[in-house]
Amino acid sequence: MGKRLENVAAMACMTTLLMLFNFAFLCSGILMLCIGIYMKCQLRDYVDASMQGSGAALLALACLGAVVVIAASLACCCTARGHPALLYLYGAFLAVIALLELGAGASIYSYRSALTEGFDKGLNHSLDAYPDPKARTAHVDFMQSQLECCGNKAYTDWYNMKQPQAVPLSCCKVPKEDCLTNDPNKIYTQGCYNRVIESINNNVGLVAGCAIGVAFFPLVGVFLACCLANNINKAKYEQVA
Repeated sequence: MGKRLENVAAMACMTTLLMLFNFAFLCSGILMLCIGIYMKCQLRDYVDASMQGSGAALLALACLGAVVVIAASLACCCTARGHPALLYLYGAFLAVIALLELGAGASIYSYRSALTEGFDKGLNHSLDAYPDPKARTAHVDFMQSQLECCGNKAYTDWYNMKQPQAVPLSCCKVPKEDCLTNDPNKIYTQGCYNRVIESINNNVGLVAGCAIGVAFFPLVGVFLACCLANNINKAKYEQVA
């Protein structure tokens, strides 16, 4: 009798802990979904001017968040009902998520050089097409004004295009009505490439480390789901015995 009570107490404890984990996992999925949608909608100016395929990456992030939300919601039902097979399946799903996040953290660090090269080529293409309204003109202007930069490597890039152009007003650091774009004292002189790459190099290690660190979070759920499923099976075996 005492052993059965111990199993019941252990199951109640595991169920509570797993429900708390499911709630935290659900919140992380909602966060990924919101970040993916926000970046896709609000930061498209930076994405379109950079490496091709970045938009798909943001969409994938939002989709992953949606999958996590659905899985966490279903996991709450599985945990409450106490189905061992579904709990093991949930544990396997969490293990896959952990592996994907580990791979994401490693790939962020490994492909940083490809990212910088892709941004360089994409930005040069946008500058060459300027001021064609169908070729990312608004994206270039938005990026230069928001990042306080001008051109690709420097503001002089505008003079060295296939078709040399005057520096756009989006490079002005003073009111446009007082701005002379041929005066370096009144425009941003640092290139947008240098500004963006400096930010990437300063943060790539932190981002990759966070991604790898977050990857260990689902392993807690794997442990709790397997322990609860094992205790449920043990309790059923003892009842039959």
